[in-house]
This record gives sequence, C-alpha cells and structure tokens, in this order.
Amino acid sequence: MAENVTHTLHNLLTLRGAQVRDPRMWSRYIGEAIELFGHRSDVEFASHHWPTWGTREIIDFLGEQRDLYAYLHDQTVRLMNQGLTGIEIAEDFELPPSLATLWHTRGYYGSVNHNVKAIYQRYLGWYDGNPAHLWQHPPTAAASRYVEVMGGVAATLEHARRYLEAGDLRFAVELASHAVFADPGDGAARELLADGLERLGLGAENATWRNVFLTGANELRYGIGRNDMSAGGLLSALTVTQLFDTLAIRVVGPRAWNESFAINWVITDTRDLYRLELSHGALVHYPMQKPRAADLNVRISRTRLAQAVASGSFSGVDMTGDTGVLSRLFALLDAPDPSFAVVSP
Repeated sequence: MAENVTHTLHNLLTLRGAQVRDPRMWSRYIGEAIELFGHRSDVEFASHHWPTWGTREIIDFLGEQRDLYAYLHDQTVRLMNQGLTGIEIAEDFELPPSLATLWHTRGYYGSVNHNVKAIYQRYLGWYDGNPAHLWQHPPTAAASRYVEVMGGVAATLEHARRYLEAGDLRFAVELASHAVFADPGDGAARELLADGLERLGLGAENATWRNVFLTGANELRYGIGRNDMSAGGLLSALTVTQLFDTLAIRVVGPRAWNESFAINWVITDTRDLYRLELSHGALVHYPMQKPRAADLNVRISRTRLAQAVASGSFSGVDMTGDTGVLSRLFALLDAPDPSFAVVSP
C-alpha cells in the first residue's frame, strides 16, 4: 500500500514543506484497493510499519484508514463553506469516536490539527478572509511593535511568564517569541521561549510536533548547527532539467534584471539538446529539436554538467562562442548555504 496506509495518521502536508496532498483522492484510492484486492488478500504491508494479517482484518484496517481521510476532507470543506478559517476549524475538530479510539488513526506522525489546516490551504491558500491579515508586517517588524505596545522586552517577558505559569504554553511562547524577535540577543527571552517550547514538545503526542518544539528549544539555547551536506552525490542523481532548475532557483533576480543571453547545450551521452535563456531576470530552459543562434554553445556529458553546476568550473569542456557568458551566469547566483536543504520544483 506504499505510504497510503500506515499505522498512524499520515501527513497531508509535511512540516518540512511540500505540496498539500489530496485527502479526497487518497481516500478514494484506498477504497479502490479494497475493491480490487481486499477480498483476496492474506497480508497487507507498506513501506513503513508492520503487516496486517488476515482478509477480514485487512478490509477493516483499510476501511478505517479510507474513512479517516474522507472524514478529514469532507468535514473541513463543510466548515470552510460555513465561513470558518483553517485555524478555527482545526482548533475544535473531532474525529468520530469509532475512529478516534483506534490506535492506528492517532496523530503520532501527522496530526488532525495541521492536516485540517493543510486542507484549508489546498483549497483557499494562506489568506483567511480577514483584511487585517492581508498585509501584515513581517515577524521582526511586527514583534518590535507588539513589544513596544506591551511596554518593552522586560514587560513582555513578565506577561509570558504569567501565562507559562498558568499553563497556557501556546500564548506564552507567542509572547516570548515576540520578545526574541524584537531583541534576539536577550538571553532571558531566549531561555523563556526555550522553556515553553520544551514543555510543549514533551507534552506532544505527535512526533513531528515534538521534534519541532524540542529542536526550537535546542537552537535557542545552543545555536543553529550547520548541516554537513555534499552536493555532489545529490547532483549526480538529477536529470538535466533538474540540474538547470538548481541554477534557476539561485538567480538573484535584481542582479539579473539587465542581463540577457542564450546558451545551447548538447548533452553528449544522450544527444539531447537544451536551450537556456536569461530573460527579464528569469533563467528559463527547455529541450530543443535543433540548435539555433546563441551566445554560447556547449557540448558536455550529463555527469560533467553535474560537476560544473556544483563547482562553477567548465574547464576542459567543449565550447564555442562567448565563454564569458558562463562567468556572467554564475555571478548572478546565490551561493548555496549548506545549512539549508534546497527546495527545487
């Protein structure tokens, strides 16, 4: 069953970021699997967790998972149509007791709360219909204003401590977060926020929420570590289109506004032809049927292209035309930061 059916509520939207998955179709495909295979199956298994044995047990398990995603979807959409926002729906959303009491529908990995918000996002996006939320200040600017209104960082922390002691961890960390954004160097603010996040994490049934809360507390206390990632292994597995994508998403738009050029690429081991153009600050690329006039023509293998994308060096590559175009291209790119994973289309 791939990851469509696991022994926990799955994520419709991962906290690490992704496109929202469609719970309506998710549910329907589980139903299709039951119809096609359920009554003649002895064991069901997926890429995570353990098997389910026995035809009756399999049909029951799949049916409960099918109904779980259908209920999440349909009830969220129903309440959306009544004018509620994603946060409002998620706050009071309840599963039917017949599902909520099953251990394999619990939110150990995905949660009802953030899956409901994901469904809202899938259909309606980030805007919740409140005009006051349409053009808000970014976090640091908003935090400095909230802290000023509350009488400064010390006063804000006093309010946060009061809510923390009262057990309202959610509002306590919101206030403490404003204090940290307003004054990132304030050690008392960082420790108070870390304390609240740690307590939220230790109380979270959901593993991804727990990890996010505890990681946040750790970063506040000890700083943000850098990931030791080597791009070489990843790049060697990418297609030519994906390799060019990794360049396109690093172009610093304002640097490229007044630049334009075109490069023809012949991928020697596959004999594919690609064209890369910088136009209006965007680096576009696509396969070609036949070459046409360009500032530069490059003949290169896919493996060598991956190496060149990683290093910026095209030494020894067969090129004709203005080779300075490549230097101009790489001068327009953001340097990759090894602390962060690259999000690619």
